[in-house]
Amino acid sequence: MVLSRIWSAFIIIALTMALGKFLFQSGEEQIFSRMVTGKTGDTTFVKSVDSLSLPASVHSQLTGGHKIANWEGKSVSKTENGYAVFKLQTTNGVFETTKDAVNLCLNLIGIMALFLGFMNIAEKAGGIRFLSRIIGPFFSKIFPEVPKDHPAMGHMVMNFSANLLGLDNAATPFGIKSMESLQTLNPSKDRATNAQVMFMCLHASGLTLIPTTIIADRVALKSQYPTEVFMPLMIATFAATIAALTIVSLKQKINLFQPVILAWVLGITAAFSGLILYIRTLDAHGVTLFSSSLSNGLILFIFIAIVLGALYKKTAIFDDFIDGAKEGFNVAIKIIPYLVGLLVAISLLRNSGAFDFVMSGIKAVFMAFNGDTRIVDALPTALLKPFSGSGARAMMIDTLKVHGPDSFVANLASVFRGAADTTFLYYCGIFWSCQHQNTRYSVGTMLLADLAGIITAIGISYLFFS
Repeated sequence: MVLSRIWSAFIIIALTMALGKFLFQSGEEQIFSRMVTGKTGDTTFVKSVDSLSLPASVHSQLTGGHKIANWEGKSVSKTENGYAVFKLQTTNGVFETTKDAVNLCLNLIGIMALFLGFMNIAEKAGGIRFLSRIIGPFFSKIFPEVPKDHPAMGHMVMNFSANLLGLDNAATPFGIKSMESLQTLNPSKDRATNAQVMFMCLHASGLTLIPTTIIADRVALKSQYPTEVFMPLMIATFAATIAALTIVSLKQKINLFQPVILAWVLGITAAFSGLILYIRTLDAHGVTLFSSSLSNGLILFIFIAIVLGALYKKTAIFDDFIDGAKEGFNVAIKIIPYLVGLLVAISLLRNSGAFDFVMSGIKAVFMAFNGDTRIVDALPTALLKPFSGSGARAMMIDTLKVHGPDSFVANLASVFRGAADTTFLYYCGIFWSCQHQNTRYSVGTMLLADLAGIITAIGISYLFFS
């Protein structure tokens, strides 16, 4: 119900904004066409100006080797007759977005088939139950409705492990498998259980030890200190996860001060601290190498461990893989309608100018109270992340290009990208894989966890970067 209202609000706000621009703002005669048939990179506004109307910062960018300068959300380039101010469409229109949603799911088929195939091998060989026994004491406290030896325990361990190491491609299939395992315990198939709500909120909080892709992007953009966001990122994601755990526990009346829960939370905190201390001994190249080696090495380790375990148990390894891979194909196809609906709403919101209008309003409020507007310059990355990981990545890269890869704004945007997670895409892909109609308080909790991560990101960035 909550997501239905949010989705409806996005569409109504976008169309209202577009109608207002069409009727009252010159140069917006093609706004409806852009929203429906436009493509990313299309030129949406062009105006010729003379050099005197441009501020010194624009001239500095253009004379500093940049062919295109940024000026208050618009682009400026030098022409034979002066200067041209223009805007490029940053999001595909409705028609292209539907293709993007389908392509996203089609590209997911291979990954889903691979990981769910290996997951099925592990389950048939007893590996999932083995993991369940290891994590059982802790999970039995925060998932009291799930039996200790249930396969869902092992599936959730695989999911959280993939999240910790930034293995996004693995985390989604493991998350779907976890939700489907929990669904077997659900007496009311269209209403999420306590365990499913707890799992989804913890999964969407995005606890991460190794932010591999963020560091790689900073290296590609020639940051002199690409790894200095490492510790702030870990702290921000940890805060988001603790917020999600606390909110759901209060709702479900789970006592977080039980010795087992405290021991695990403090143990994870100690592991974070130890990793931070080790990372601080490495240079930028060492951190990048460590991150990629650990992440990719873990994937290969999981594969070989599953195969060796299955050989020991003498199961039909390849047949089990094929059965699991078929399930991955079916799941990827099933989530297409949900992604189409969500991505179209986001496309309308961005192409109508509503998103830019909100950001301008936030910046005006900050300026009115003498706030630091650098936060607002980095904020689009945080606001886009719950809806689109690729959108947040593009926004972070643009921020690094405009403000410099090692500026406070760039560092804050980098931390924002890791502090929040793709809440609504997880919601579509994982929650709706079980066809839930009533997901209770999960959306509100996930967004509050994102907010906790964002607030922590701001505070910790001032501590580390100001």
